[in-house]
Amino acid sequence: MLDKNENPEKEVENVDVNPLTNTEEAVENLESSEAEAPETTEVIEAIDNQVAEDAEKSDEKNEIPMLDYESMELEGLVEELEKLVKNNPVQQIKTNADAIKNAFNSKFGKLLSDKKEAFLAEGGNVIDFQFSSPIKSSYNTLLGEYKTKRDAYYKALEGQLKANLDKRNQVIDALKELIESGDAKTMYNDFKGLQTQWKSIGPVPRTKYNDTWKIYHHHVERFYDLLHLSKDFRELDFKHNLEEKLKLIARAEGLAAKDNINDAFKELQDLHKLWKEEIGPVSKEYREDVWQKFSKATKVIHDKRHDHFRALKSQYQGIIDVKLAVIEKIDAFDTSNNKTHKDWQNSIKGIEALRKEYFDAGKLPYAKSEAVWQKFKGATKKFNAAKNTFYKHEKGSQNDNLKQKMALIELAESLKESEDWEESTNTMKRIQSDWKKIGHVPRKFSDDIWKRFKAACNFYFDRLHARKNELNKEQQVVVDTKVAYLEAFKSEETSSLDAVNLAIEKWKELGSLPRNMRHLDGKFNKQIDAAYEKLNLGKEEVAMMKFKNVINSYLDQEDFRKLDNEQFFLRKKIDETVREMQQLENNLSFISNATEDNPFVINVRQGINKHKEDLDVWQLKLDYLKKLKY
Repeated sequence: MLDKNENPEKEVENVDVNPLTNTEEAVENLESSEAEAPETTEVIEAIDNQVAEDAEKSDEKNEIPMLDYESMELEGLVEELEKLVKNNPVQQIKTNADAIKNAFNSKFGKLLSDKKEAFLAEGGNVIDFQFSSPIKSSYNTLLGEYKTKRDAYYKALEGQLKANLDKRNQVIDALKELIESGDAKTMYNDFKGLQTQWKSIGPVPRTKYNDTWKIYHHHVERFYDLLHLSKDFRELDFKHNLEEKLKLIARAEGLAAKDNINDAFKELQDLHKLWKEEIGPVSKEYREDVWQKFSKATKVIHDKRHDHFRALKSQYQGIIDVKLAVIEKIDAFDTSNNKTHKDWQNSIKGIEALRKEYFDAGKLPYAKSEAVWQKFKGATKKFNAAKNTFYKHEKGSQNDNLKQKMALIELAESLKESEDWEESTNTMKRIQSDWKKIGHVPRKFSDDIWKRFKAACNFYFDRLHARKNELNKEQQVVVDTKVAYLEAFKSEETSSLDAVNLAIEKWKELGSLPRNMRHLDGKFNKQIDAAYEKLNLGKEEVAMMKFKNVINSYLDQEDFRKLDNEQFFLRKKIDETVREMQQLENNLSFISNATEDNPFVINVRQGINKHKEDLDVWQLKLDYLKKLKY
């Protein structure tokens, strides 16, 4: 809503122009005349007040580019603030400095909030929370420097404004003296000198601007009304002033076509300043007409600006509605079923998505945003309180997890230099699996213990891989040698038991095969079995030689699992053979009246004898295994 003021041309017309009229009476008469034109009062007063404020702040105008401070990190904001403070007049950086301050406070507030949440999640007490940052210290120092310079500038400005006010009052006093006792021959030139002096004086305090101008303008009108001896000069001035004011009216009317209403309003203020400060009065017959035209053009711009801000207000309301809807979602966010860390992480992602939706809705002026912002903070605070309660209870279990992981670290570190490769490798793999099954630990320990555990595991497995690389070279030599020997043995004619045993010893001396090439042992054993078959030996003796050859290869490979499996197999075969013999003997009991030359009886007795022979071999093999110490 605009404030009140009245047509300065009309004000003078209603003032008592008696030379003896004092200043106080002039101001009262000017103010009383405002009631005659209430339709223009608010518009004109608003323009005058803005002109006064702009005059006072004329040195604060600047061409400093406004950067996208919201997208900058904290370090970048501090760098930009330092450039502003050191490279520009302090009175010209307020807009940029405020934008940097808002961006920095927002980003640092988020950082501080995250640090506090982490501290509380780890079981800290809110009263013990502290956080310091070098970048914040640098920012505070620069902001303090800016405020010191700013305060010094405004203190000096206040003194200058007061001094200018004194100068203007001195011009007014000189003008009054000229009206009352000036020399008719020189008073017009003296008056022009005072006008020039008035225009050269800088801005005065905005609270004094309009009253001072009204008093000065009142006495200017008095001077022209009393200037009987120099009527030609007066008429010439009136004509010039009318021409200039008509130009201002035309410019004011042209502003209605401007697309940018803010630019149009700014230019309108400049026109009002020219109307008041630069151009004097016109003759009485034109005063009301030119003022009404200027006032009408002013009101057009005012109404367009009013409509513009009303549209903005409607737009702001749309943004507010969206933000309030998001706040309702945050406030109603259900965490009652959150039982695990994973549940809460999913909820945190959901809240972050709503936070983004809130900020993406658009920006609001501070006056409209503060109440909405407080509601937003309240809703998120409710969620954070529930989350912090959960993680406070989690602290106990996290400490237990820490103890379990520390035990695994100590075990891993104790094994990292081990030379017992098979046992240590199995243990290291097991503790890696156990580590994954243990839950979270307090955040302040998680990075350190993971680094220790990972270092111990990596150290061991790096040694293991290096060893395997060396073994691979040696083992390849063994494989190549044994393949060549196997091919040579196939082509040899082995005619004695000593020669076969010698071949077996030679095979062993060539070295152990890697696990992926142990099928060569099987091929060699088949060749040995074939060689045993060619010798003039008993069936039982050949079977035992073959068996011992296989068992000895298992012992050489230290494959104790296969030895255990072999013993299990022999016991099973013995049990099966005994049952089959018993079944055959039971069958004979049902044919007791049959003679010994009965084909069925002969077949059954042959089967029983075959099982007895097999049983003897199975038992010999088992006895041999049982004597072995492995």
